[in-house]
Amino acid sequence: MIHTRGLTRSFRAKGETVEAVRGLDLDIEAGSVVAFLGPNGAGKTTSLRMLTTLLPPSSGTATVAGHDVATDPAGVRRRIGYLGQGNSAGTNFRVTDELVTQGRAYGLGRAESRARAERLLGALELEGLARRTVGTLSGGQRRRLDIAMALVHEPELLFLDEPTTGLDPHSRANIWEHVLRLHKDLGTTVVFTTHYLEEADLWARRVLVVDHGRVIADDSPENLKADLAGDLVTVGTADAADAGRAAELARALPGVREANAEDTEVRVRASDGDVLLPGLLRRLDAAGLRVRSARLARPTLDDVFLTLTGRTLRESADPAPADAADAHPGA
Repeated sequence: MIHTRGLTRSFRAKGETVEAVRGLDLDIEAGSVVAFLGPNGAGKTTSLRMLTTLLPPSSGTATVAGHDVATDPAGVRRRIGYLGQGNSAGTNFRVTDELVTQGRAYGLGRAESRARAERLLGALELEGLARRTVGTLSGGQRRRLDIAMALVHEPELLFLDEPTTGLDPHSRANIWEHVLRLHKDLGTTVVFTTHYLEEADLWARRVLVVDHGRVIADDSPENLKADLAGDLVTVGTADAADAGRAAELARALPGVREANAEDTEVRVRASDGDVLLPGLLRRLDAAGLRVRSARLARPTLDDVFLTLTGRTLRESADPAPADAADAHPGA
């Protein structure tokens, strides 16, 4: 469904050349659900904008849904749905009219466009707003309308750029329920970015971690967490001296990746915490060390990124220039 080789995007910002995307090689099979994760400025949005023909690549090639993004952008656009970070619908138009117009633009008949609009309004809990103008909707309601506009033509490939940002948990769950139903019923391929890591963990079959314009990890969420992060076992001891001794003993156990003492606690990363914890407690007891507490935590995708880069995905930062190309599409 998506095939890229050596895809790059650079632009000028404040008199300097910025490499937003650096040699993206990507193969995404039809029917996949793929998440792009990375900090602000990593190049996620720039990558999606190139794949959706909104931004020309500086170099490299990309084929999306069987069409070249450079030589046949219209062919790409006919086959995809795209939800960007901004609002899609016109402020002064009625909700139903915007959906029907969107369907008509994709070649649907008026009756079919209206039928699909009504189904989407019901599925996304917007049916009571059909005759309202878009400008009178709340932020969450407008975002759900944006989702409906991206889905009205039932695309075979759907791009979602932070689709649920700013929505309450109920609205987020409602949107994902509809997107995943489309994926299940029609085999729609879904590619999305998100800063809600639990969404990637729950819904994506494959996660691409992007940093500084490059893909630095690519696997299923389960494999990334197991291979790159591991379980975290935290044991509380009587004092700092005992914690230091416990860390030494833990490092000698099989499956332990690292063990560090922090004040009165020892934090142990291991490939299988369930197996490690009983053995660690027995070893500490045999050494005469009194354990005051013990906790086992499963790794998160944030732990994966911390392992790869030394910082977390949740760290807030000013948007770096890598995604600034979105504000300068003519760059």
